[in-house]
Amino acid sequence: MKNYKNIFIMLLLFVAAPSMGQSTSPTIIEFSAGDLKIVWIAICIALVLFMQLGFLFLESGMVRSKNAINVILKNFTDIGLGSIGFWMFGFGLMFGANSSGWFGTSDFLPSYTDTSNTLNLLYQLMFAATAATIVSGAVAERFSFVPYIIGAFFITTIIYPIFGSWAWGGSGNALGWIADLGFHDAAGGTVVHSIGGWCALGALLFIGPRSGRYSRKGAIHEISGHNLPYVAIGGFILWFGWFGFNGGAVNDDFSNLGLILLNTHFGAVGGIVGSIFWLLITKKGFYMARIVNGTLGGLVGVTAGVDVLAPEFALLTGFIAGVIVVASTNMLDRIKVDDVVGAVAVHGFCGAWGTLALAFFYQGDFFNIERIVVQLIGIVAAFVWGVTMSYGIFWVINKVVALRVSSKYEQRGLDISEHKEIAYSDFMTTHARADT
Repeated sequence: MKNYKNIFIMLLLFVAAPSMGQSTSPTIIEFSAGDLKIVWIAICIALVLFMQLGFLFLESGMVRSKNAINVILKNFTDIGLGSIGFWMFGFGLMFGANSSGWFGTSDFLPSYTDTSNTLNLLYQLMFAATAATIVSGAVAERFSFVPYIIGAFFITTIIYPIFGSWAWGGSGNALGWIADLGFHDAAGGTVVHSIGGWCALGALLFIGPRSGRYSRKGAIHEISGHNLPYVAIGGFILWFGWFGFNGGAVNDDFSNLGLILLNTHFGAVGGIVGSIFWLLITKKGFYMARIVNGTLGGLVGVTAGVDVLAPEFALLTGFIAGVIVVASTNMLDRIKVDDVVGAVAVHGFCGAWGTLALAFFYQGDFFNIERIVVQLIGIVAAFVWGVTMSYGIFWVINKVVALRVSSKYEQRGLDISEHKEIAYSDFMTTHARADT
């Protein structure tokens, strides 16, 4: 044992000998703001992709168990095909040279070699996927799988990027026509969320409600989701991912990152309080799905102005968005628009409200009439473009392959009818044998 102790002491002396008698200092690695932004945007990309899991949980929880696999696969596949379409055509239409102000004409099939441009492409691709996946939950339980993914491909390839070119495209003196007016949308309150919500509305107007949802006498029959805990999990995942969704709007020097992240959180908090407040005064009961959607509505509401709102006004914007979610969901039911997950209320209406709210509460320049008019032009343009294009594309697709499943398949459930499998085999063995 003594020999081992001596050997150990000798090794310590050998290792320490070169530094004896010298003063040493730790090595300091310096990073530029550009290096830090590259790392930050890479983190934001991962967070926005992670939001897809939030959509997956929320949407699958809000449908009946017999349709869980169908809506999960729609979330999986729309990001796959949509990514290809956006890379091939959408990115160029959105961010290519835009001399006309209407759409880009370059940068198709981009193949960048530098990290900055590649990350920008990937970040924008994640935004495009978000716009498409908003539609999947809205039209759930009666929309056939193949027509849906074809429609999602065209949303990410044509509808979303062309509007994006109007609001975000171009550079220098050749901006998109809405951007040239001075339209402000920091992180996609209208460009991503409202376009996704309005595309969902166009699809819903075409496809119609689920069987049994509304009676001929006007009664509204609630169809509850099969797993409300999934809805809450999905809501929290989306809240978490939203820090990356909005965080990418940071300045090059990161001077506004704290404000962006705080406003993002306050939007969600305001949405919670606003939805609870409206449910309280209308005495509708504190439905969990409504409150979770109120949270998401608050997040959508601050997205457009997350960089220009003071925190107290981000909280107020989120609060009003929470009220809008509950009120507009009830309004859509009254006119028999059957939105399974509340996508139109959360993304369409709250995206529009937040885009207008930033003009009301713009730091240092409240209620600027010129800015309000410009924001309204962008809001109206998004509504008209999203609804009409979505309705038109799904009308064309329906001429080739039927959008809506048969009443037999709808009653049986799309999981077994379209995918020949079921989500909960231990509890659904009877349905599993019904494929005859």
